[in-house]
Amino acid sequence: MDKIAKHPANYVPLTPLTFIKRASKIYSTRTSIIDDGVRFTWTQTYQRCCRLAHSLRSLNVVKNDVVSVLAPNVPALYEMHFAVPMAGAVLNPINTRLDAKTIYTILRHSEAKVFFVDYEFISVASEALTMAGSEDGSMPLVILIDDINKPTGVRFGELEYEEFICQGDPEYRGEELDDEWDAISLNYTSGTTSDPKGVVCSHRGAFLSTMSLIQGWELGSEAVYLWLLPMYHCNGWTFTWGVAARGGTNVCIRKTTAGEMYKSIFNHKVTHMCCAPIVLNILSEAEAHERCEMTSKVNILVGGSPPPAPLLDRMKDLGFHITHAYGLTEATGPALVCEWKSKWNQLPGHQQARLMARQGVSILTLEDVDVKNTKTMEGVPHDGKTKGEIVLRGSSLMKGYFKDETETAKAFHNRWLLTGDVGVIHPDGYVEIKDRSKDIIISGGENISSVEIETVLFAHPAILEVAVVAMPHPQWGESPCAFVVVKATGGITETEILAYCKQNMPKFMVPKKVEFVTELPKTGTGKVLKEELRKRAKTLEFSKNITINNKRSQKEVDLDQTSYQNQEKVLALMSRI
Repeated sequence: MDKIAKHPANYVPLTPLTFIKRASKIYSTRTSIIDDGVRFTWTQTYQRCCRLAHSLRSLNVVKNDVVSVLAPNVPALYEMHFAVPMAGAVLNPINTRLDAKTIYTILRHSEAKVFFVDYEFISVASEALTMAGSEDGSMPLVILIDDINKPTGVRFGELEYEEFICQGDPEYRGEELDDEWDAISLNYTSGTTSDPKGVVCSHRGAFLSTMSLIQGWELGSEAVYLWLLPMYHCNGWTFTWGVAARGGTNVCIRKTTAGEMYKSIFNHKVTHMCCAPIVLNILSEAEAHERCEMTSKVNILVGGSPPPAPLLDRMKDLGFHITHAYGLTEATGPALVCEWKSKWNQLPGHQQARLMARQGVSILTLEDVDVKNTKTMEGVPHDGKTKGEIVLRGSSLMKGYFKDETETAKAFHNRWLLTGDVGVIHPDGYVEIKDRSKDIIISGGENISSVEIETVLFAHPAILEVAVVAMPHPQWGESPCAFVVVKATGGITETEILAYCKQNMPKFMVPKKVEFVTELPKTGTGKVLKEELRKRAKTLEFSKNITINNKRSQKEVDLDQTSYQNQEKVLALMSRI
């Protein structure tokens, strides 16, 4: 049997490009994209992608050339997810919240041949291009994306997007893909502590990740997907390709204000959307005049910090169903999803929230996930309390880091991708993140999870956002410091927060300082810049509400740690239900 050869009829390279070709046939007249007053059908979207791919080829864009784009969630960026790889090139969607220097770094490192720029970002793009030109005179060809609803007429670069598309052939079917291992996209990490790394995703990886997520999240054939998650972030967690696979409808909005989101949900009967936890806050805290009647359930896939129980309850009451996911750029988006079990519906709300906050189990096409002691590479016990590093293995993971063999070798260790995230595995096999390895606070030899403190603080009704980091301590080495954003209707003191912490967590976990801020510093993808907060924490003084006792007995320390361990046992027992 081993001698039976592969045949073009039974062995075709896996690629998400097949999704849009199928959509144009099966869902030809169904609405593919809505952007304010502009609507396209799947036939029209496919033809526009063919035109764009053909026009790129006319610029001598060839295999492995990089095409960069700086744009919000607009039809042009959606179309490029198909058109650029159809031309044989590699799509590089750039974070729109980056500064000119970082954009310049990405353009230089990727050696982008073409650079599409939305009209809103002309200023920062111009500054980045000036830096590129002043260094070696090498600059990509620039194409402007104007407002598709109300063209501004502004000129920037050599060409304009709609004019460029019109030059292409709608019958062009793209370059033949010989190897599914070829690169389809190049996504740069946030670069919070150093220059961003270029994550290379393959056609195979994108296909498998997309298939997993549309099945695991039950994205139906008539889904209406609201684009809140930036398409530049892990290719919109692959739903750029996934909505086409199901012939759904993409609803594009430029601004994620409460009013705009609710209006879109109501007008277009939105069924699905992805977002970071901060968006849940925006929706739940919306004024009455910003909201609209929810006529049906809206499914939300949330990544990032676990949403606190009170927030989950409020969202459920508003008509939203939350699913928690976990992923990273290197995993081509979500790698774990908290699959819900019907028996959990009988549990009290606080226990449901606790279960829902876990990151869950691997997506369908991921070969394996584990939590390991990285020194021995042995898996930790499935007890919900023994911590280790979350590791992944599967064909949906990245190819590696672009032009960086050293970092690629560090990421792939002993047949696993190391995520850098600290977690546990519960007895039912569900994974839960406890912290980033660099965010663990080591106090008196005890590891304190900043995420666990944040989860408790998030539950306080006056707190909108919180981030906990380490601050220096004269005796224990490090201690927790909480940066808190209070709700507009809040009004709470540091003393009250510390008293709340003492009632809800072991004494040694209680923050030694609460610093009130108007907003938390974040990356372009919504991740809190904890490195910046750690620097700020070093300049702060301990709260006068905390007594520092340098003569504290070892017995007292042991009692605190015993209290913490008992709490962990309770949580582990809850997870078995």
